[in-house]
Amino acid sequence: MSEEMKTTQRAEQVNENESTPTAPEAEAAAAEAPAEEENDLVARIEQLEAELAQVQDKFLRTAAELQNYRRRVEQEKRQLLEMGKALAIRPLLEVLDDLERSLEAARQAETQDPGAAYHKLREGVELVHQKFLTELARLGVEPIEAVGQPFDPALHEAMMQQPAPEGVTPGTVLQEVQKGYRMGERVLRHSRVVVAAPPDGNSQA
Repeated sequence: MSEEMKTTQRAEQVNENESTPTAPEAEAAAAEAPAEEENDLVARIEQLEAELAQVQDKFLRTAAELQNYRRRVEQEKRQLLEMGKALAIRPLLEVLDDLERSLEAARQAETQDPGAAYHKLREGVELVHQKFLTELARLGVEPIEAVGQPFDPALHEAMMQQPAPEGVTPGTVLQEVQKGYRMGERVLRHSRVVVAAPPDGNSQA
């Protein structure tokens, strides 16, 4: 073998030795890759845990705010209800005062003239009745028309039927047993009525 060829082989061998890592270097390189991946994974987990903690904290704050809001709403509803009761009852106290004054006047008159006591009591009761109706009207409450009106199940409650008198259309309200009231479109109490039945119909309770 010529000297030139030997020189070339030695050069190639040196290059191979320089480019090929030794066993310890290869093991170190192989160990570094999983370690970096593990560090990245740990960092990612820590980041997710921090984000989860923020979300949980925000959720708890929102839940607390909602609970406080519900308490405020319930408290305001109770206050409005109490205020509504007070506004409705206050005018009725004046009606009660009038009734008590009428009764006292009737008691005083009774010792002198029973007839005068009756008249004073009647006048007082009529005054109280009118004032009571005025206060109800101020609150938007009005009596339901019944007698002479066609029976309407939305407004009336039939207690019984009677044969229709001559000239009266069957289904007409003949008598009011108990007056009904409504407030706007809302029925507070249906009128209890007696309704005219067809001529061949049977009266029923």
